[in-house]
Amino acid sequence: MRNLIAIPLLGLAVVVQTAILEQLSLLNGVADVALVMLAAYALQERVTTAFHWAFLAALMISLVSRLPWFVYFPAYIGTVFLALILQRRIWQVPMLAMFSVTFLGTLLLHSMSLLYLTLSGVTFSLPDALGLTTLPSVLLNLLIAIPVFGMMRDVARWVFGATEPA
Repeated sequence: MRNLIAIPLLGLAVVVQTAILEQLSLLNGVADVALVMLAAYALQERVTTAFHWAFLAALMISLVSRLPWFVYFPAYIGTVFLALILQRRIWQVPMLAMFSVTFLGTLLLHSMSLLYLTLSGVTFSLPDALGLTTLPSVLLNLLIAIPVFGMMRDVARWVFGATEPA
């Protein structure tokens, strides 16, 4: 029953990402709300369903994206895996872990995207792709990381019960 909250939350994230944030781009970079939500959710202390959320988010995003599913699944699952590793190691400073996971997850997703485009025969300049798309996306993801982390902390407390007074 606890996993059912993922459907409306990730659905809302996909709608916000595709309908609103696509219009608010910085150069060619856009924020990836689903990726940041996954990182924030996986970093919460009592969360045990982060991989389920990653699978569902990758499925939802791949349905509305021009990129195929096999770009999103390893990137989102890798981001959650990285978040779980950092959550065990840097749990005393959760915002540092959030920024690290957001940064590395964005780089992983963009690396997978660029690899797919290269193998598909699309020609592009790597410095332009990094400077005009990847770096602005990293910046936008880091900007939304703080409010999304707070929101996902509250969701995790509501779903799994509070471990400390709010």
